[in-house]
Amino acid sequence: MTRSILLLATLVISATPAAAQWLNYPTPDLPRLADGKPNLAAAAPRTTDGRPDLSGMWRLNGLGHVFNILGDQPVDMLPWAREVYAKRSISFAQDSPDSNCLPPGPIAGLFGMEPTKFVQTKNLLLILYEGAPTRQVFLDGRPLPKDPNPTWMGYSVGRWDGDTLVVDTAGYNDRTWLDLTGHPHTEALHVTERFRRMTTGQMKVEMTFDDSKTYSRAWTISVDAQLVPDTELLEFICNENEKSSRHYTGDASADKARAVTLSDAVLTRYAGTYNAGPVGMLRVIRDGGSLALVFPTGGGARHAIIARSEDELFVPDLGTPIRFLKGPGGDVTHMRLTIVEGDIDAPRVAASAPR
Repeated sequence: MTRSILLLATLVISATPAAAQWLNYPTPDLPRLADGKPNLAAAAPRTTDGRPDLSGMWRLNGLGHVFNILGDQPVDMLPWAREVYAKRSISFAQDSPDSNCLPPGPIAGLFGMEPTKFVQTKNLLLILYEGAPTRQVFLDGRPLPKDPNPTWMGYSVGRWDGDTLVVDTAGYNDRTWLDLTGHPHTEALHVTERFRRMTTGQMKVEMTFDDSKTYSRAWTISVDAQLVPDTELLEFICNENEKSSRHYTGDASADKARAVTLSDAVLTRYAGTYNAGPVGMLRVIRDGGSLALVFPTGGGARHAIIARSEDELFVPDLGTPIRFLKGPGGDVTHMRLTIVEGDIDAPRVAASAPR
């Protein structure tokens, strides 16, 4: 499967457990109920030295930050960063690590695109991803390197604060993005993660991003993680589908030049709420004399919809064409989003009032 970041294929995958080579093979040492199912409400396991054991396959539910890592927090970008972000927003992500089959860096695993495996020992925590290099989190008391050679995944050290594992990571290169729409960072980025396993099946994760060369202040996001039992990771090689992953790269300015103005009746007909399944309810709203797409997460950010014709529309900053499917009477029944992996038809569930 391609690693196209551009829209709902990624999100649908993120909400659906990935098939694996050992599907339904019981995870060893996992507490189970009388019927053999994992007892995810059982107490969190501990190591022989009494520390919480974070080992297991986890899915981080960071979908709410997929388009805007800042969320609703009042964090300003410095002028150079605003300029970079603006350019990325109209480039169909042609320079994104994901579109170019490069490692995701500090957001690896955050959006739940695939499960993440933790392997904990006394002095080392390994974090394994399907689509990113393995991270080594050293628990042996060493400090962060003082002058590291910048890397995609950075350098990580951990310490225990009670039952919470605190992981500090620095030494990133500046080639990764902090979300799918391109919030930038510099090599000064420092990420602090706090992992607390609440039960066998639940973990709380906090991530603090601090980059004074890019943002006015540090900010923290909170993410729930669920255990994914009785399965394993898949091997994933991005470049096997590299040509497809570049399908939606380009420059949105050309599409804006081709834009047409839709009639008031058409705008009203298309506006509404559409059920995109695991992604949630997508809203198409009237935004002045045009339309905009709003996701259920991301702070209500609007993604402009450009019309090439009444039947051919496009979301430039997400890099995906959309169409509105009609029934025999001409009423809109679905919104179709075309992505590399295929078409996603979201049924219309409600109309929207004009704006």
